[in-house]
Amino acid sequence: MAGPVVELPVTIKVAAICGSLRKASYNRGLIRAAIETSKEEIDGMEVEYIEISSLPMINPDLEVDGTYPPEVEDFRRKILRADSCIFASPDYNYSITPPLKNALDWGSRPSNVWSGKTAAALSAVGGGRRAQYHLRQIGVFLDLHFINKPEFYLNAHRPPRKFNDDGDLVDSETKYKLKEVLVSLHTFTLRLRGNC
Repeated sequence: MAGPVVELPVTIKVAAICGSLRKASYNRGLIRAAIETSKEEIDGMEVEYIEISSLPMINPDLEVDGTYPPEVEDFRRKILRADSCIFASPDYNYSITPPLKNALDWGSRPSNVWSGKTAAALSAVGGGRRAQYHLRQIGVFLDLHFINKPEFYLNAHRPPRKFNDDGDLVDSETKYKLKEVLVSLHTFTLRLRGNC
C-alpha cells in the first residue's frame, strides 16, 4: 500500500547579473544581499551571481560552426539552467550599461537562452529607473517576463546610509524592500511554470 504523496517545495534557480564591473558597486551589493536573503529567508529560491566581465564584445566573427568562445558558452549554459534572472544595473546615458547589453546580446544569439524566463530589475542609483525601462523594452524582444511590482529604485547617496565601504547593503528597510522583490519574482516564476 502506497503512503501519502509528499510534495517537495519547488526550487527556482535565479541567475543574478550586475551591469557594473566596479568591485564595490552598490548594484553588486544588491545582488550579494539578494543571495543572502534567498538563503536565509525564502524557501525554494537559489540565487547565483553570474560574472559578465570576461565576455568578449559581441562579434559574429567569434562564432565558429555554431559555437561561441568558451567564456560565452559557459555564460549561456548558466543562463539556460536558470528559471529566472535578476538584473542590477546603474543608468549609463539613459540606458543600461555596455557590459549588460553585451551579455544580453550574447545570450540572444541562436538559440536565445533568455526566452521564457521571468526577471526582476534592481537599481541602486536614482537614474536607474531609466535603465530599467530600457531593459524592459529589450526584454520584450528577448521574451523575458519582468515582474511589474514592486519596482525597486534606490538612491544610495541619500541618507540614511544604505551601503558600507565594501559596497554591502546595511540598511534594514532596503533589505525588506529587496525581499519583497524576491518573493514577487518567486511567486511569478512558479505561476508562469504552472506550479501555483
